[in-house]
Amino acid sequence: MSVYTTVSTEDLDAWLTRYAVGTLADLQPIASGIENTNYFVTTTKGRYVLTLYERLPADELPFYLNLMAHLARCGCEVPAPEPDRTGALFSIINGKPASLVARVEGVPLDDPDVANCRAVGAALGRLHVASQTYRARLANRRGPAWWRQAARAVRPFLTPEQNALIEAELAFQQGFGKLKLPKGAIHADLFVDNVLFNADRVAGIIDFGFAATDFLAYDIAIAVNDWCEVEGALDTDRAAAFLAGYNAVRRLSDEERGNWPGLLRAAALRFWLSRLYDLYLPRSGELTHAHDPGRFERILRERVATMPRMPEFPC
Repeated sequence: MSVYTTVSTEDLDAWLTRYAVGTLADLQPIASGIENTNYFVTTTKGRYVLTLYERLPADELPFYLNLMAHLARCGCEVPAPEPDRTGALFSIINGKPASLVARVEGVPLDDPDVANCRAVGAALGRLHVASQTYRARLANRRGPAWWRQAARAVRPFLTPEQNALIEAELAFQQGFGKLKLPKGAIHADLFVDNVLFNADRVAGIIDFGFAATDFLAYDIAIAVNDWCEVEGALDTDRAAAFLAGYNAVRRLSDEERGNWPGLLRAAALRFWLSRLYDLYLPRSGELTHAHDPGRFERILRERVATMPRMPEFPC
């Protein structure tokens, strides 16, 4: 659980006067997330999530929040940000830019099955189709340049074997940015805990703090590495279901299929590095939690060893 910026009821009472959401009834920190400060907010008119953006500069926030609003208008399972009385989607509280979003009635899954993976794949397909009409662009701040920077930063904390694996993968991914693959606005962090289910239905896709303009198939690889992993290896049934659900909504190209093994490796490298960075170079916070980087080290090693191909789907 991470709370980097504490918000009191008095602070929030004053801030909520900007919104037509009633008065504050309850305020609770959210027990998840490592990038931003999040609270559940209950008012006399509804239930919301308050997010204070700890790392994102205010000039980048319109990309994320307008993307969420755009996806919601397109019918995707994405909660729309609540505009204040001036129409703005964020404002400053305790020195940090913050937004208020309607709380989704749903919970993340502990153990997703084949049907769940198919449903999330289809939801991601709808998100990518809708993102094609989103005009704003934003370079991925956790892209290859950041991979190299993070690798240098964590090098002193790792074994020679770990550093050798990272250097070898950085060399393998050297041409990543030059791939000729479809691009658009992507979620870039569609892990199990960022999808809320209501029974067997995807109720909400949340936490767009890493959204960027990047390869759509890279977004799929990020999700599949998390949703379909068993002790580092891919669960082939869940992976096939996820990809089939996606492909039924947005047809995957031959180029995306051909680059699939490398995209899985790139996604594993990115999250191994970010978890190493958070573990060894943490920010100070009232409550903090760093995820185990060992999981994505295992995933990367397995993807390098097996180079799993994308399954075929009927035309």
